[in-house]
Amino acid sequence: MSKSGLEPIYRVAAIDQTGKERKVGIAGESPLTIKVDDREIVTLMTLGTHPEELALGYLRNQGLIEHVEDVVRVKVDWESETANIFTRSRKGLKYIKKKLAKRIVTSGCGEGTLFSCSLDKLYEIKLSHFKLRQSTIYALLKELTKYNQIYKEVGTVHGCGLCKNNKVLIFIEDVGRHNAADAIGGRMWIDGITGADKVLYTTGRLTSEIVMKAAQMTIPVLLSRSGMTRMGLELARDLGITLIARAKGKRFFVYHGEENIVFDTP
Repeated sequence: MSKSGLEPIYRVAAIDQTGKERKVGIAGESPLTIKVDDREIVTLMTLGTHPEELALGYLRNQGLIEHVEDVVRVKVDWESETANIFTRSRKGLKYIKKKLAKRIVTSGCGEGTLFSCSLDKLYEIKLSHFKLRQSTIYALLKELTKYNQIYKEVGTVHGCGLCKNNKVLIFIEDVGRHNAADAIGGRMWIDGITGADKVLYTTGRLTSEIVMKAAQMTIPVLLSRSGMTRMGLELARDLGITLIARAKGKRFFVYHGEENIVFDTP
């Protein structure tokens, strides 16, 4: 791991409503081309704070590399704007040509992409379920207000958090919610963290692609302060993922998996 994260905020001059010049913060944005054994896979626009986790999580959640043990090294080079993942005996390239043959462009912040291979095995994933208390949701939403530091300063970005009970284990912000979710998936992969008893929180909407990423990370509960799409709901029903959206303060809607929610706070 090269640990080559970029600074997420840049200072620029802007004119305020009084006509005066001020120094204000804006979010960084850089292209990062992900390669596997020197073969280009995709170019993502990112804050660049967690490039290694983003690259690994993207490959994991797209089903392009199935076992983290096959990864030997991750090399990030911002001069060439690349993250190159080197695999054991070039296993990452074994079936990659076939897997890259069919791509679907999704409704990302910008554009998201998923591959047919990620759909092929999606329904083979078995998720573990647990009871989530209403009081825990409230406590978690309160805890999450301590995060989103980049958003609070400059706006623009989305954040995702890996949560257990009322604790936030990992929180990552990026240009889009897809990147943030993938980076969390990469960190889970690196550290061997299971998703079985976790909640994935996102500031963005719950689309079919976010549901897929949660399933790939074996996370059975999705929580969002935003809304959701019809296809996201249908896929969550098929996969058995509990969906909680429009969650702010003391308000939320359970769109699927209400049997897993304990309403203990009138």
